[in-house]
Amino acid sequence: MLTFEENIKSTAMPLGMLDTSSFDETTSHSTKLANNASQVAGYDDAADMPVAVVKNAEPVAKPSTGRIRVEDKRIINCNADVNQLVPFKYKWAWEKYLAACANHWMPQEVNMTADIALWKSDKLSDDERHLVKRNLGFFTTADSLAANNIVLGTYRHISNPECRQYLLRQAFEEAIHTHAYQYIVESLGLDEGEIFNMYHEVPSIRAKDEFLLPFIDVLTNPEFKTGTPETDRQLLRSLIVFACIMEGLFFYVGFVQILALGRQNKMTGAAEQYQYILRDESMHLNFGVDVINQIKMENPHLWTAEFREEIRGLLQKGVELEYAYAEDTLPRGVLGLNASMFKEYLRFIANRRCQQIGVDVLYQGATNPFPWMAEMIDLKKEKNFFETRVTEYQTGGALSWD
Repeated sequence: MLTFEENIKSTAMPLGMLDTSSFDETTSHSTKLANNASQVAGYDDAADMPVAVVKNAEPVAKPSTGRIRVEDKRIINCNADVNQLVPFKYKWAWEKYLAACANHWMPQEVNMTADIALWKSDKLSDDERHLVKRNLGFFTTADSLAANNIVLGTYRHISNPECRQYLLRQAFEEAIHTHAYQYIVESLGLDEGEIFNMYHEVPSIRAKDEFLLPFIDVLTNPEFKTGTPETDRQLLRSLIVFACIMEGLFFYVGFVQILALGRQNKMTGAAEQYQYILRDESMHLNFGVDVINQIKMENPHLWTAEFREEIRGLLQKGVELEYAYAEDTLPRGVLGLNASMFKEYLRFIANRRCQQIGVDVLYQGATNPFPWMAEMIDLKKEKNFFETRVTEYQTGGALSWD
């Protein structure tokens, strides 16, 4: 097995990472289907079966050169021509692509003047400065890992063109997010070497990345192919880790912290960018959940009781790692926050992820100690967010932190 440093080197490319808690149910097409056994019980006839599972994952037939029918399409292991975008089978994927394009923004559109002045003043405590640096230390490289996972891994194994269309947009958004964190680091005049290398030097950040790397390795291995129950389950496992744990859990402590600063009229430029990123990541998570549940419906043999328990164990490990990061970033209480509050919050979020993909919840009775985060995340609160023209979005981004 490769070392941590070798893994990082092999996946790092110059591409430049949350529904930050996905309280918004409206953008997830298949969450409601996750526990519906009738949706995943089987197939109407042999023509509906996925590409046959054969030894060594060799396709049973060459891709057809005829016109594509909707029923020919599948998320994975499909022999239909992936270059033919239409007819759409998964309209939810195309709708998310369009919504993401309407949600375009760039970091340099956000004014950082107030943040720079505050950072140079004595009005931030040492704990607040520590919090900001640790945040940036994780996020500056996390989005690069996510982008590389999409471009070098996930995209190759998803055999549906409308889903691939969204993945291309998602990869670009990951680059924008990395750009945003770099813009904050540069604006504040922080030591770039210190911030960007924290994923090697800070144990709580390194531990999260080390947890993710084996799942990156699976998808980015050029010899890895789907087509058998074992490899299909490997793909599904990695998709769940990235949607539900990386984007759906590992970003939460950091987002709450920076948005809490913004609510107190501190680091408002950084907080504005984090909220835009939060909106992007919310859609990334919901898209990932839809893909996961669609694969389950088309391949019910993968979703065994043993596999579901394995997923629950991975989610539980994710909670433990993110809580350790919370303790590191908040050695003492600050901003009305403390590490113990995040333990309950992470348990609440983990339960949401379990519900979205159809596994038993981990923490009975867990509640949300940060109800204001639901308002930040709920896209319905700002109905026209995805409907405004780009120029309106650029000049109309004055967010209320009340």
